[in-house]
Amino acid sequence: MTEHYLDASETQPYWDADIEPRLVVQPGDTVVMECAEPCGQVNSDWDAERITQLDFSKIHALTGSIYVDGAEPGDALAIEILNLEHHGWGWTGHIPNFGLLAEEFDHGFIHHWRLEGERCHLGEAGVVLPYEPFPGCLGVAPRPEEGRLNTIPPRQNGGNIDCRDATIGSTVWLPVNVPGALFAGGDCHGNQGQGEVCGTAIEAPMTMTVRLGLVKAANLPEMRLQRLAPRVNRYERGSYITSAHGPDLFENAKNAVRYMIDHLGREYGLKPSLAYCLCSTAVDLKIAEIVDAPNWLVTASLPLAIFGN
Repeated sequence: MTEHYLDASETQPYWDADIEPRLVVQPGDTVVMECAEPCGQVNSDWDAERITQLDFSKIHALTGSIYVDGAEPGDALAIEILNLEHHGWGWTGHIPNFGLLAEEFDHGFIHHWRLEGERCHLGEAGVVLPYEPFPGCLGVAPRPEEGRLNTIPPRQNGGNIDCRDATIGSTVWLPVNVPGALFAGGDCHGNQGQGEVCGTAIEAPMTMTVRLGLVKAANLPEMRLQRLAPRVNRYERGSYITSAHGPDLFENAKNAVRYMIDHLGREYGLKPSLAYCLCSTAVDLKIAEIVDAPNWLVTASLPLAIFGN
């Protein structure tokens, strides 16, 4: 099998069945992909004012597309994630009109992380997250009749899945919609809580290595994923959990995060914006119960191992 290299000199902030591929590979080939900073514009000099001026037409700055020879509609593209190397820096922030608590956090905020080896340093309250990287966006071309689509939501073709289980050692399967599949990926994260509640994780440029294969006639309706055992047990020192109940899961998720932001402020002295960002990068939202009508329960789990490292 052949190893290929694809730089980030051209990025793809959309999905399109008619795009011209930048690379053609055979099933089983490996591709080393340079993945730009996810928004295609943020750098380590940006401040809160600048983050409010994001150009959404550049999001996400994906690397691709890659044509996989022999891929046909009805097949599944298998993406084995072999490696993700950070470049020493990442950021988390919130912007107006975006995020789970957009009505409360209606201003711009950005925090820069230092990524060093297997650790992500917040620089506040002794917080250090393990480096558990994954690409937030993995996708193939949509069905031809869908035209050109932006990359913001997840879709049938994959896209902005933001699932941290798609990490090193994982395999992701996506339904092929057009000949060649036309795979692209990027939006790399150094870590993320399940939910990515403020709208960003630890957004970071990375070098991603994947192996691309095919499963013929798989006829998958949507993405499937297999993850190996985690390299890091983020809950090895236990967790602090907030909960919220009610008939609306979305409102429950909001309240569970609100309670956690309040806890991070009282217990660790974090200002609300930074606490909100830490929830997005470290706290896992979970549906604890969805069968006991009329109320469902959502929890937010904070791993205590991130403090005092």
